[in-house]
Amino acid sequence: MMHGASGAEGVELDIVHETRYDYAAPLSQAHHLAHLQPLADAHQWLLEYGLSIEPEPGARFELADAFGNACHHFSLALPHGELVVRSHSRVRVIPRFDQLDAARSPTWESVRSALRYVACAPFDPAVEFVQPSPYVPRLEPLRTYARLSFPPGRTVVEGALDLMHRIHADFTYRSASTDVDTPLAKSFEQRVGVCQDFAHVMIGAMRMLGLPARYVSGYLLTQSAVGGAQMVGADASHAWVQIYAPATSGLPPDGWLDLDPTNDIVPAGGHVRVAVGRDYGDVAPLRGVIRGGGRHVLSVGVSTRRVDVPGAAGPVVATS
Repeated sequence: MMHGASGAEGVELDIVHETRYDYAAPLSQAHHLAHLQPLADAHQWLLEYGLSIEPEPGARFELADAFGNACHHFSLALPHGELVVRSHSRVRVIPRFDQLDAARSPTWESVRSALRYVACAPFDPAVEFVQPSPYVPRLEPLRTYARLSFPPGRTVVEGALDLMHRIHADFTYRSASTDVDTPLAKSFEQRVGVCQDFAHVMIGAMRMLGLPARYVSGYLLTQSAVGGAQMVGADASHAWVQIYAPATSGLPPDGWLDLDPTNDIVPAGGHVRVAVGRDYGDVAPLRGVIRGGGRHVLSVGVSTRRVDVPGAAGPVVATS
């Protein structure tokens, strides 16, 4: 349990995420992993969290994965024809990038050079996010696409912002136009996709220049917490990107900057971070291994609403 100073600025959000599987035949056994608990840090206070599962699992436990995300594992050994997983979160989001100065970040070439292997040099964990990953392979066309945003001497944040603007302009958001298994090459070629595709394209383009980028899963208000603009990809699980810009004015000490190419914005108070990873595969909200069941129907519902509570208390992290 953690407590912070009360009365801090920010936006308080209430989130309900329900996933339901209806199986054509009963399952005899199932093992699942859920990434549904929002991250908790100085800029995102997890005030409440609860996870309910029906039917009740025979075993369940929580641990942190290699990226520091909260993971909930559960198993069911009794026959069941449906599964309902419902998470409820209350989160206070404190804006992190109000003082960002893109011109006062390092050049992109210096960031790339600092992450190259040198014998006996200190290891920077960000180098892991330069490497290709299962959903973001190396694609030469992405290098050509990224180069337009990163001319010689440009700062890494200025280049990443330009790349985000271009992806937003060049790609069309179309619900259900792709699925989780649509190859990145196809998404890039057809210039149509959902938030997952926008994120993977931007991550792939950054990595092809030797720059770290990682995938963020989370939630998004229907309307922006700043300015009230209508947001794309809201009221569902959302995805965006973090780029690495160490020693940049206005960024947290870890040097990671969030960018949302689907909506062409730097996230403020309306984005709730759930998990970070190399790509979607590391942070899928729910995945598992089952025995039996046959065909199934999946339905997912997410509700994200703003809660205005005067004098809100500091963070209390609770899990169930």
